Amino acid sequence: MKKTLAVALAISTLNLGGCVAVGLTALGVGMATGVSHQLNGMVYKTFTTPQAQVKSATLGAFHRMQVKVLESKRSGSTLTITAKAGDRDIEVELEALTPNTTRMMVTAKKDGGILRDGATATEVILQTEKIVGTTT
Repeated sequence: MKKTLAVALAISTLNLGGCVAVGLTALGVGMATGVSHQLNGMVYKTFTTPQAQVKSATLGAFHRMQVKVLESKRSGSTLTITAKAGDRDIEVELEALTPNTTRMMVTAKKDGGILRDGATATEVILQTEKIVGTTT
């Protein structure tokens, strides 16, 4: 009886090979809750917070991370902040969707090249989120 049960369990696990990849993907998504990634290396999050507060929190995050802000410019409802961290060029776009909703998109490129650093971009958003959370 035990031998039959062991064989049945072994055979039933053969169909679960693909589930490992699904489980690992779900784990990775869960680790950065609320932060979305696109294939091109851009990382984005929408805050239910006015643009001015998200801008202030972003600048606070850069200060905390010792990232040098180079420029801040506005084009319509979008504010673009460019910064430099080591050999990374960071660009943050803050788009006011409504008076109380702001979409933040971050791209970190290695020395202006085509290589993107999603981990650094994600950290900028997570640090900004921490500061927004303390001000709302």
